Amino acid sequence: MSESSPPHPVTTEAPPIRALLTLAVLALTLVLLIAPLAVVFAEALRDGLSAALASLTERDAWSAIRLTLFVAAVSVPLNAIVGLAAAWAIAKFDFRGKAVLITLIDLPFSVSPVVAGLALVLLYGSHGWLGVWLQAHELKIVFAFPGLLLATLFITFPFVARELIPVMTEQGRAEEEAALTLGASGWHMFRTVTLPNVHWALLYGVLLCNARAMGEFGAVAVISGKIRGQTTTMPIMIEMLYNEYLSVAAFSMAALLAALALLTLALKSLLEWRHADLLSATRRH
Repeated sequence: MSESSPPHPVTTEAPPIRALLTLAVLALTLVLLIAPLAVVFAEALRDGLSAALASLTERDAWSAIRLTLFVAAVSVPLNAIVGLAAAWAIAKFDFRGKAVLITLIDLPFSVSPVVAGLALVLLYGSHGWLGVWLQAHELKIVFAFPGLLLATLFITFPFVARELIPVMTEQGRAEEEAALTLGASGWHMFRTVTLPNVHWALLYGVLLCNARAMGEFGAVAVISGKIRGQTTTMPIMIEMLYNEYLSVAAFSMAALLAALALLTLALKSLLEWRHADLLSATRRH
């Protein structure tokens, strides 16, 4: 029996080239990611920790924090439910229009958030297509919480579904068909077979959806009207404070938003590390 050949190197570049590429990536990471974050936290603490915390407890700032968390708390579960249902339908069933449904799921990736916000204003605004009917029934969408929620739902819609579709497609339908053959009901089959097989990918998509929901600016800025203390989320409040030359307050809120994003990134990385085999089909972010 012949001896096994030595393993081939992963790359064929010479060591100096690999070192140069590594240094280039590290330099770009430092310039584009680490340095801006360091500046944000440094500016937030320029007048001390007490000043930064005091700026976050101001009435308008606290209102923006609460509104951001509330929008995320409502939009993320809704997108998780809809995304799970859409992924299940696409991966487990054959039907006409499947390609169209997949295209619609990807639509928010290709549409500018500002355009999405403007479309919602033209649809639900006082002079929009549904504006007269909404006013007649005393329903307010634009410049109110429902508009913020709709804008956030649109922008974050693809994240959960797009993480689940590859996993469900790769797993196939054999286990579900076996459960139905053994007499399980549709709901029991979904709860005991389908959901346990995708729960880590679902959580992964939820984390990405949550990060996007808290950081959304474009669509929310258009439809919110930027009413201080009522429809200003954290990203909008950061812009308003900075334009008013309240640098410490602006950077303090930016630091808080960055900290929430870093926490989401840490949870995402933990999932990738502990469950790499289950998430390999969705690792594209």
